Parts: sequence; C-alpha cells; structure tokens
Amino acid sequence: MRILLALISLTLLVGCFSNRGKRTNSDAEVNIYTDRHYPVDDTLFKNFEKEFGIKVNVVKAKSEDLLSRLEKEGSATKADILITTDAARLYQAKKLGFFQQMQKIKGFEAVPKYLKDTDGYWIGLTKRARVIVYSKDRVQASELSTYEDLANEKWKGRIAVRSKENIYNQSLLASLLAANGEEKTLEWVKGMVQNMYQSPKGNDRDQVKAIFGGKADVALVNTYYVGQMLNSDDQIEREAAESVVVFYPNQEGRGAHVNISGAGLIKHSKNTENAYLLLKYLLHPDNQRIFAKENFEYPVHPEVNVSKHVLAWGAFIEDTVELSRIGELNTAAIKLFDKGGWK
Repeated sequence: MRILLALISLTLLVGCFSNRGKRTNSDAEVNIYTDRHYPVDDTLFKNFEKEFGIKVNVVKAKSEDLLSRLEKEGSATKADILITTDAARLYQAKKLGFFQQMQKIKGFEAVPKYLKDTDGYWIGLTKRARVIVYSKDRVQASELSTYEDLANEKWKGRIAVRSKENIYNQSLLASLLAANGEEKTLEWVKGMVQNMYQSPKGNDRDQVKAIFGGKADVALVNTYYVGQMLNSDDQIEREAAESVVVFYPNQEGRGAHVNISGAGLIKHSKNTENAYLLLKYLLHPDNQRIFAKENFEYPVHPEVNVSKHVLAWGAFIEDTVELSRIGELNTAAIKLFDKGGWK
C-alpha cells in the first residue's frame, strides 16, 4: 500500500511539472482584432495555443474597419485585444474609450516608456523605423542627412513617397511637428511636394521599386519592408531591395523616427486573464526574437537583438519622443498635409 501511494504521488507530481503553466479548460479562449497580416503572428498564436491550451480567435481587417466594428459592438463585443500597426491608431482607440488600463504585469516594465501609452492603455509589441532608402548607383550616403533636408531643391523630382492617407507618413509628420513646430513643418511639406517624382501613390514596396526602375532616387519606407523584399519569393522584389541602401536620418540630432505595432486590452473583454497571458507571452524575449527574425522588425524588449539582416544596416539613434504625443498630433499633421498640397 505504501509503495502504491508513493507511485500515485510521484505520478501526480510529474503531471504537475509536465503541465506547468498550461490551461486544461477546453472552453478557454482569447479573441483578437488585428490589422497585422504577417505569418509570424499566426505562428506565435498557434504556439501560444499549444503551450497554454487557450484557443486564439483572430479577426483581421484594416484598422479603421476594426475601430468602426468596436464602436458598433459596444459592450457586446467579443474582442479582448486590439492590435494595430501604428501608435496613432492606438491613441484613437483609447480616445474612443475602447481600452481599459492595463495592470502592471511582469514583462510590461521592460518596454521603454516612450513605446507605450503614458496612462497605461496600450503597449508596443514590435518596433519599426521609417527611414530613407537610396539608390546604390545614383546617390552617395554623404548627400543625405536629415528628413528635413529632403525638402532641399537638390532632390527635385527624385523622391518617391506614399500619400497623405498613409498612417506611417502621418506619424512621421507628427514627429516633425513635435520637433520643429507648425511653420517649419508646413514648409517641409511644401518642399517635399515639389521634390516628388510623381503624385504620391502605392505602398512602401512600390516606392522601392520606383528607385529600382530609375524613376526616383530616394524614398521614405519602413525598414521591415526592405527585409521582407530581400527575402521575398518574387525575384523583382529581391532585385529592387538589393538596389537600395538603408539610411537612418537625423543621427546627429533627435534620431530616426520609430513607431510600433501595439496592443490594447478591450474595456469589455470577457477573457481578461487570458488576454494578459497572451500579451505577456508576446513580450517574452524568446517570442520577441521570433518577431525580429521572421518579420525583420525591431524588438521592443531592449535585451533582444535584431535579425542578422537588420543588423547589417547598422545601429542607429532613434527618436524617443513619446508615441502618445505622436498620436495627439495626428489630426494636426493631416491638416498640414492638406495645407502643403501633399495628396
């Protein structure tokens, strides 16, 4: 009998260790609304499901559609987490009252202050820089310096860039507004318009292809697009990315503009504990490395290194203006685009 009881106790003990951290409730779930469309996210969600036994349900759509859906659903929403690809969208969601303040959880404190909401309503998950890329054949690095210098007439007809509707450009302009004030920023917008090789259109990949095709010499793009193109199955995308060099602006001043993909916890979440667990999981250094390696983004965890492709572009000084401030200035930035004629 003693031997039998000992064996039973040992079996239970082993079971406790083998299932440590896992959930056994088959009904456990967490529901995500996200505008991210990257395979790495699906991989991490599946890994989370396997480790914790919590089903991850994902709704993917454009950020504006997700915000509209949350507004219509109100307290009846099934969403637990909203993930978007720009701090300005997170600021908007907070302003609309969609988020609840997050508790202080282990792992959250590792994220630098400027990459999360000042009031604790959202937090960065990954980081990206909006930089200048230039033609290897037609531009020298010594010709480049700052975002502001792109308004110089020497770049007339040589710049490729997206439209004013693009949230990445809106946040970049908001960062310039925060640094330089309204008058100087408006002059920058006007100078950029004069220097564009065509009226803005297309995505970041298209701007890189414009350089490859000899239509433009420099462009504003997010760094991770370059990484994705270099590793694309499409030969044209690879060749286009290989034809440009990444340049980090404002390295003798405030640094290059950075933004985030980030998340907020929905105020009417029905699965708050599971949502916290997933956010903590995504911020764990092991998973930050996966984001960095697979999607060429910068980790928000300061102890995690970038991928080898991103490392090849060099270290850089980044603008540490609080992204909450960038969100606040979004409306003002859009007005300056309109005043300056940026379509």
